[in-house]
Amino acid sequence: MEGIKDTLFKFLRLDNLVDNLSGYLETRLALFKIEVREEIAHVLAQALVIVSILLLSILFLLFFSVGLAHFLNGYFGQPYIGYWIVAGIYGVPCLIFLIFRKKIGHAFERQMAAMIKRNEKK
Repeated sequence: MEGIKDTLFKFLRLDNLVDNLSGYLETRLALFKIEVREEIAHVLAQALVIVSILLLSILFLLFFSVGLAHFLNGYFGQPYIGYWIVAGIYGVPCLIFLIFRKKIGHAFERQMAAMIKRNEKK
């Protein structure tokens, strides 16, 4: 039975077709793996840049806030008023964000959905 199958494959030249098809699939799989690795490397690189920028921005904001509070203390001549003013500068937007968090969250969701749709069209 095995001999008939081999003879039929050779007669119809299916053995070359099967070899070519399996080679094609292996090549496509290897290409897919390479593309996935490139995409992961790209995403990780972007994430690292964003985290670095975020960390440096937070440090800048921290030291700027302390410096501004110290300057305001000297300007008003009281030891704590500058820190209260700086705390108020951060507290008011925080309260506004807390009050309107659902609306802001929905706006972010719509924006992200639109951005994902744009990326899918490319």
